[in-house]
Amino acid sequence: MKINTTIRKRFRVSNKVKKVSSSDRFRLSISRSSKNISAQIIDDSKSITLISASSVEKDVKSGSKVNKSELSKIVAERLAKKALEKKITKIYFDRGVYKYHGRVKIFAETLRKNGMEF
Repeated sequence: MKINTTIRKRFRVSNKVKKVSSSDRFRLSISRSSKNISAQIIDDSKSITLISASSVEKDVKSGSKVNKSELSKIVAERLAKKALEKKITKIYFDRGVYKYHGRVKIFAETLRKNGMEF
């Protein structure tokens, strides 16, 4: 079976992150679409999602109209707040298929400002 380029790129990036992951750090996987952004913190040793945040949630959507980069800041702040409540500060950033540019970069920088280390 032939795998297309985007799927191959996603596997390549995620597998590199999984190889270096350890028990004291979790993986932050990010996904974005043309209008929304979502992220989740995953424990790869147990294969479970610990925390997730998305721009589709009612609390985020109920606010006034904001542009997409502001939306990614809001989601990053919510995810960092949830992670700090569960005492998660060290993570690996799995950008997936997306370049570290634009909304993905804004998301990562906002997480760093709110106390996450990666």
